[in-house]
Amino acid sequence: MNTIDVTMALVVGGLFAIGFYLMLQRSLMRIVLGFILLGHGTNLLLLVAGGTPGRPPVPTGTTEASARTADPLPQAMALTAIVITFGLTAFLMALAYRSWRLSGHDEVHDDVEDRLIGTARERADAGPESGRDEAGPAPDRDDGGTAPGEAR
Repeated sequence: MNTIDVTMALVVGGLFAIGFYLMLQRSLMRIVLGFILLGHGTNLLLLVAGGTPGRPPVPTGTTEASARTADPLPQAMALTAIVITFGLTAFLMALAYRSWRLSGHDEVHDDVEDRLIGTARERADAGPESGRDEAGPAPDRDDGGTAPGEAR
């Protein structure tokens, strides 16, 4: 392992860390920038996986030269990742612009209905409360202290 491999590993790790950090923010522009940094980190990772640069892509005829050829697959995957990143970035930018035009800012708000569903699910998972009987609430009583339909 040489110095360039360690440097590229640190750069790729830094791009991924900063990209994930930005994607966890509430601002849509920071989310888009985080996605762009993740795309750049992925491209660098694929290019580092390709091996040492400068090898010939086609062997010259000797068996020793054919063992030292460049692997074209990481380069093809990097080009594919560039196209996918560009398309998704354009889509995310359009969504962020539309959200900014509708609300006047790019902050993502909490979904109130989602929180209500979450709290209802937590209450259902908690089971019956400690003060209540498992059969349910007590029956309604009338004036005489007996349940409706009971004899006095």
